[in-house]
Amino acid sequence: MVLGRMKEIAESYVGKPVKDAVITVPAYFNDSQRQATKDAGTIAGLNVISMINEPTAAAIAYGLDEPFKMKDKEKKKKNVVVFDLGGGTFDVSILTMVEGDVGTFEVKAVAGDTHLGGEDFDNRMVDHCVKEFKRKWKKDLTPNKKALGRLRCACEKAKRILSSDTLTSIELDCLHEGIDFSMKFSRAKFEDINMEYFDRCIKTLEACLSDAKMKKPEVNEVILVGGSTRIPKVQCMLQKLFYQKELYKSLNPDEAVAYGAAVMAAKLSGVEIWCY
Repeated sequence: MVLGRMKEIAESYVGKPVKDAVITVPAYFNDSQRQATKDAGTIAGLNVISMINEPTAAAIAYGLDEPFKMKDKEKKKKNVVVFDLGGGTFDVSILTMVEGDVGTFEVKAVAGDTHLGGEDFDNRMVDHCVKEFKRKWKKDLTPNKKALGRLRCACEKAKRILSSDTLTSIELDCLHEGIDFSMKFSRAKFEDINMEYFDRCIKTLEACLSDAKMKKPEVNEVILVGGSTRIPKVQCMLQKLFYQKELYKSLNPDEAVAYGAAVMAAKLSGVEIWCY
């Protein structure tokens, strides 16, 4: 159903029928899951010309599959960490590309947490605001589901703002029993209440490196995927872990995987790719 809807959107955009497709799947998918996804594409009326791992698609989006883009010609292989922190899940993958084997990445290790993402950061902000409301007004707003929903939306908006600003405010009229709620929220406070989750991300990444039997200096590139990688503290912790290595984050992290799939589709179709 999802692939069928995507087919409709694509056809509406390009104004003609869309038959071929490149589909991305998580690196941890097994053969039966990949086959089921391919079958879903067929049922949706698509000819699946290729299926690639999401981390591989992200690497392709940044052109890391091209030999001439390798920064160090002395190296015979390139190790890439794809750090994918989205709205509800966290995945980290370690890929290796051998020089001369153009466009082929070997997945060395995968790790992650299916219950860690931007939603958890929102929940921590909501909990903090609920405590602040109770401290100020001696009233518990947790039974008021509508108020909690409004507060969650405001917290998510504040979280996005804190990725670019160091201070924002949460203001809601008549939040609970006619009481207006207003409070300042700093980036430092956001980082403090979510540090446990950030540490979990780094520990998972270190475990993945251990599984791949790879040391931190052996990592050549680090790619950020997923909207939650916009959080400055996450980027700071990653840079510190990899000795201030520059992170690949120029593409929209929400679109990097789809971008890579589009590039792969263009290559397979023999279409000339223009970079703007």
